[in-house]
Amino acid sequence: MSRLDSVAVAGVGMHPWGAWGKSFVEYGTVAARAALADAGLGWRDVQLVVGGETIRNGYPGFVAGSALSQALGWQGAPVASCYAACATGAQALATARAHILAGLADVVLVVGADTTPKGFFAPVGGDRPDDPDWLRFRLLGATNPAYFGLYARRRMALRGSTEADFAAVKVKNARAGSLNPNARFRAEVDAETVLNSPMVSDPLRLLQICATSDGAAAVVLTSEDYARRVNKDAVRIRAVSAVTPTYPRTVPDFPYLASDSMATTPPATRTFRESLAHTAYEAAGIGPEDVDLAEVYDLTTAMELDWYEEIGLCAPGEAEKLLHEGATALGGRVPVNPSGGLSSFGEAIPAQAIAQVCELAWQLRGDAGARQVEGARVGVAVNQGLFGHGSAIVVGRA
Repeated sequence: MSRLDSVAVAGVGMHPWGAWGKSFVEYGTVAARAALADAGLGWRDVQLVVGGETIRNGYPGFVAGSALSQALGWQGAPVASCYAACATGAQALATARAHILAGLADVVLVVGADTTPKGFFAPVGGDRPDDPDWLRFRLLGATNPAYFGLYARRRMALRGSTEADFAAVKVKNARAGSLNPNARFRAEVDAETVLNSPMVSDPLRLLQICATSDGAAAVVLTSEDYARRVNKDAVRIRAVSAVTPTYPRTVPDFPYLASDSMATTPPATRTFRESLAHTAYEAAGIGPEDVDLAEVYDLTTAMELDWYEEIGLCAPGEAEKLLHEGATALGGRVPVNPSGGLSSFGEAIPAQAIAQVCELAWQLRGDAGARQVEGARVGVAVNQGLFGHGSAIVVGRA
């Protein structure tokens, strides 16, 4: 049944992930044209273009909506550009959804594309002393892999996780990624190979931390009325959550870092990442028990296990049990990252949340091929970014 606050996913498309070294605009136009073709619509049918900004690609990256529209051929549609770190794509989708629900547009094209440098993502944007993530760069010298290693060690201490558990996540995701033609890394691996890969940040090894990648994804959203008129497939975005942290829990279940208000504000009942998912569930009128599959932000194999608990797939401390039972693998009760996840794709920052929605749409339509989750009707996608950004998106069949 259609909801008053839902919008239709009329078409999805991607440019395969890789290390191509070309302009993000080239990737984005490929994804945009694929999404329009999937929707059965033309470029001139689009009434708004929302681009996910890519801040490492010069001025065109900061005005991504305009840069992509120019590449597709100016046709008069207004443009918008969004940046929200790793939740950029979700913010772009939220902007598109808001325009549709406000009656300002019936057809909106959302595109995220990135060309990434080799190696670490260097901090950009100047000093950010109110951002706990920036503080760890400056005060601790902790690059992202170092931070990830601390989180993994913390999970081992609190939940009893082992390196073998983390390796099993990679094995699962590599198998799914091997079935995805858009994935960058498409080779299956076994646990021994994972555990013998070079150590990057103890206990995480090379095959347990996602790469940086080039890539693009696009989605065409339409109003319910428009979808009914043109008989589009009944896949809907039912909720988008982009809540920010609540002091003093500024980062997910991590020691309180920076808040003058922490002495007077009671602790939040949920961590940041829990709040992202559960706010989306409440808006969609569902619970985690209704989720058939999930795309989660697996910067590392250890982080994927955290997400199982934070999005409510299991109780705290039970993620490893869920994993080893096969529940989160293809063919399991609630597959997680059936696309292969960032483990198989790598990070193309403004594209990744949009790519997650592409995967959910393909799965719910029954178009995912060899990685199809049978009978899926509800999926959730989650991301977390720097400076309090995050997102959760619920996609369902009507």
